[in-house]
Amino acid sequence: MGVFSSIMDKIFHHPAAAQAAPQAQPQPAVATAAQPAAQSAAQSAAPASSLPQVDVEGVLVTMAEFKGDGGNWRTSIVDLLKLLDLDSGLQARKQLAEELGVHAGADGSDEENVALHQAVMQKLADNGGLVPDSLRAV
Repeated sequence: MGVFSSIMDKIFHHPAAAQAAPQAQPQPAVATAAQPAAQSAAQSAAPASSLPQVDVEGVLVTMAEFKGDGGNWRTSIVDLLKLLDLDSGLQARKQLAEELGVHAGADGSDEENVALHQAVMQKLADNGGLVPDSLRAV
């Protein structure tokens, strides 16, 4: 399993993910003159095409509160990985950079670490996570 897959697994399968996911309110099917009852009933019976989104920030805040200290996970890739109980060493970050196509600065540099954090947050959003803009850019 890749580093990013491990990150997604830790966040999207955390018990807080189910609690932090916003619940869509189903709209009752109401037939109108422009929409026959049969069409309305067919739409309400159609399966949902997407899974509930996970509030990434909510899950990470819960994890940090549980641990008592999450460090600076909002901007630091090292602290984010530590919060998730994942390897935060240089080799793991180099692997993550390769997985996400991040080629900013030298390996382990501040520039690369900032770019990695931004790329992780963007990739979480691309995969169904609700990630506020404040976590996507430093």
